[in-house]
Amino acid sequence: MLRLSALYRFPVKSLGGEMLQRAAVDGLGLAGDRRWMVVDAASGRFLTQRQVGRMAQIGACWLDGATLELSVAGRASLTVAVPPADEALRGVTVWGDSLQAPDAGDAAAAWLSAFLDRDCRLVHVPASRARQVDTAYAQVGDQVGFADGFPLLLIGQASLDDLAARVGRPLEMLRFRPNLVVEGAEPYAEDGWGRLRIGAVEFERVKPCSRCAIPTLDPHSGERAADGEPLRTLATYRRDADGVYFGQNLIQRGTGVLEVGMPVVLLD
Repeated sequence: MLRLSALYRFPVKSLGGEMLQRAAVDGLGLAGDRRWMVVDAASGRFLTQRQVGRMAQIGACWLDGATLELSVAGRASLTVAVPPADEALRGVTVWGDSLQAPDAGDAAAAWLSAFLDRDCRLVHVPASRARQVDTAYAQVGDQVGFADGFPLLLIGQASLDDLAARVGRPLEMLRFRPNLVVEGAEPYAEDGWGRLRIGAVEFERVKPCSRCAIPTLDPHSGERAADGEPLRTLATYRRDADGVYFGQNLIQRGTGVLEVGMPVVLLD
């Protein structure tokens, strides 16, 4: 039987994540997931572990639906309130999308800038300012916050286990930053799924996830693997003309609550 074996939320794009037992699904994916983003103060362009590996060392916790907590070893933590949706707007860019997003204020900017050793700002995306998902894969009206392109990412536990066996050492699921982990299927079975249901929520698999260099970084320190793993091994058997793929992007069709242990029902 297929079941939901893990839930992850990443409140701030490219910062540390939270492992959850229960999570709500709203119009942008998991509630609170990737609703915040660190941007270069001058250009407004998004920053990730690709450029700033130390971002992995910052913990981000979504406390109560209105407050974000940032933490890092050896420093006082910082709480940040959700800014008003239409005030202190800053022009930001995430991949090819440009939008106006409310700035979280000088205290958050100073805290992050000091640790990352570069001038940056923290911004939030309210639902009213969310991005349209690429209509080559989605319907008009499907939205996403600050995730790369899609609201949710699913990975099969057996797929990670198979990759780890090929690499020859254990691999943490956090390297791949999924939202949903499913066990009970064969390796890479998720490649062929269409629609699925978990609890009362239906999901549509829309596109394989093309992987960047982040899986080669230690998910806690941000240090890059000298041997290029696990991407080096993935590229030997999961590459096509457009990239190296691992995991599947989903779009939710409805809202509800997910809980670890729930059955996963394949609808087609």
